[in-house]
Amino acid sequence: MYKLIIVEDEYEIRVGLSNYFPWTEIGFEIAGEFENGKQAFEYIMKRHVDAVLCDIKMPIMSGIDLAKLLFTNGIDAKIVFISGYREFEYARQAIQYGVKDYIVKPTKYDEVMEVFGKIKRDLDNQRYLKTQVLNNGQTIPEIDKGEDIISIVKNYINENYKDATLEDAAKIVYINPYYLSKLFKQKTGKNFSDYLTEVKMAKAALFLKNPLYKVYEVGDMIGYKNPKNFARAFKKYYGKSPSEYVSSDK
Repeated sequence: MYKLIIVEDEYEIRVGLSNYFPWTEIGFEIAGEFENGKQAFEYIMKRHVDAVLCDIKMPIMSGIDLAKLLFTNGIDAKIVFISGYREFEYARQAIQYGVKDYIVKPTKYDEVMEVFGKIKRDLDNQRYLKTQVLNNGQTIPEIDKGEDIISIVKNYINENYKDATLEDAAKIVYINPYYLSKLFKQKTGKNFSDYLTEVKMAKAALFLKNPLYKVYEVGDMIGYKNPKNFARAFKKYYGKSPSEYVSSDK
């Protein structure tokens, strides 16, 4: 069983999340319930936690602050935000600190089960690869395992496209970046950087269809801090600037 903690300042919601979902059936056990991020962080620093279901706005320490602390301390717990707030800024900060998903209140049974089913698969993949680690830190390069590695790396890119790097992907699958680069090219026919660009541009095109997002915001959402660099990359990929793309879609 993977250990899950719930962080929610409203008692009724916290108890409901803990008791009314069949966590054990999908591979999780509730290791703790906390009413703010500070309590949760103190717990995580003393005990292992695999996943965190956390409200965004809480007294003392918010969910964003908790995610930032876990991120800066290198604690690899899968974080899922739950909140009634839809503000863009919260979602953007969630991406920045590696938050895996975002569920809006009131929670829907199917959505919670789908999100944590995905978290469970990620944790299973990590556990599987850890069991294959040799003394020198390399995994055994079998063909079937190579397919598993590429699947995990693609999933990592699809979920972390803003800040994804070859080096970080290699750490996740416990092989060196050079070997991963060769394996990725061999199995997909594409370079890691080309696949990452494809994902970034697909996400950008999707975000640009939302009139709430400005072009520079979309660029930032996929990892381009400089709007000019984003516009240049987008035009190279699609043959038109982000503004032209938006206009042609109307």
